[in-house]
Amino acid sequence: MLNETKKANQKVSALIILASSSPRRTELLLDYNIQHEVVPSKAKEISFHPDGPLALVTENAKRKAIEVAERFPDRFVLGADTIVSLKEKVFGKPADLKDAEQMLMSLSGKTHLVSTGVCVICKKNGYSEAKVESSEVSFGELSPAAIQKYFKFVNPLDKAGSYALQTKSELIVKKFTGSYSNVVGLPMELIVSWMKELLPNFKNC
Repeated sequence: MLNETKKANQKVSALIILASSSPRRTELLLDYNIQHEVVPSKAKEISFHPDGPLALVTENAKRKAIEVAERFPDRFVLGADTIVSLKEKVFGKPADLKDAEQMLMSLSGKTHLVSTGVCVICKKNGYSEAKVESSEVSFGELSPAAIQKYFKFVNPLDKAGSYALQTKSELIVKKFTGSYSNVVGLPMELIVSWMKELLPNFKNC
């Protein structure tokens, strides 16, 4: 978990648009006092990028931010996309519970990456930048019974890779390294620093 004192010291206030309906991302932003309006993006996401998973997640974050920025050209818009990847294989949201179980079995006993692409755009002042953050998550050896037990606590259908680090992760996760919040949905250490850099520009957008 993130240190509470560190979190308090990093709080900033900013009015942005979050181009995502994810309640986890909203909670993370509010936890750091980043005030925002939620406007879900209508952008069509891609499922493959020739340059690999990191390029894929960055491109989808851009697409989400661009679509909303077109509708709100005088506002700063934050787009984000999170994927799970094992080498070059990408694990998105499962189609159903059977697919979710197969995903977790594929990740069983292995270390995978959770990557979040983030893009901030303000069309009025021409600002556009994208970044990506990755964390490593290692699963223990899983069995179908262990996975079904985990699904009693977590609905995997709206989660990339079919799991959530913030809920009963001890049932499947052996360890993780990197940003905890990144695995949840937004790399807040990166976001907070970024928002502080952008604050002087908010009056110009």
